[in-house]
Amino acid sequence: MASARQISGPCQAWPDDSAFIREVLDRIGDKWTVLVISTLSTGSLRYSDLQASIPGISQRMLTQTLKHLERDGLITRTAYPEVPPRVEYELTDLGRSLLDAVTAMADWAAAHHGRIASNRAASERTGVGRGKTSVSASTG
Repeated sequence: MASARQISGPCQAWPDDSAFIREVLDRIGDKWTVLVISTLSTGSLRYSDLQASIPGISQRMLTQTLKHLERDGLITRTAYPEVPPRVEYELTDLGRSLLDAVTAMADWAAAHHGRIASNRAASERTGVGRGKTSVSASTG
């Protein structure tokens, strides 16, 4: 008789309809979300200052990320009736509650990027992984 499967991890405590929780995790774990939230940690910023502060983010991706974060209540968008128009983005209390988590992830990535790059390079050289076959196995 087969033993019952042991289920572990955070998902076991979630409600049966956990799709929304996975969607929230997808949003807050997104690289652009992490960078936008951590960039706004020092206070409100204009769109152009945000874009200049996050290397590699396109205008389209920044706009999309800001819209999603505003929709989820993590940031606020304030438009000032000036010429030219001025728009600033700022973290809400809910957004600030994410700061420790996103800062920890960004710090971890910065601290370990060298090791990960080295592991990737070694994997490329040695063929470690499912898609690779070793030269000796294919010639033998």
